[in-house]
Amino acid sequence: MAVKKIPERMCVGCHQNHSKKELIRIVRTPEGEFQIDTTGKKSGRGAYICPKMECLEAAIKGHKLEKSFKSKIDNSIYEKLKAGFSDIDG
Repeated sequence: MAVKKIPERMCVGCHQNHSKKELIRIVRTPEGEFQIDTTGKKSGRGAYICPKMECLEAAIKGHKLEKSFKSKIDNSIYEKLKAGFSDIDG
């Protein structure tokens, strides 16, 4: 019997591969809105980030999410991510 492959994605903050379920997906919908995708199934361009504050800070400082999407990201998305990460960490 074949072993099922576990999908992996790279974190934009630390550039390490993790299983897709371990990461948080940020998606730009076809309408141009940015959202945090909790299901991982929303349509649109996605980028993945580890649920660690260090990775988020590296992504913000290096404008890595903006480079991934090739467009400006609203600060409200960063604030939602920071709030979500503080819930996980603390």
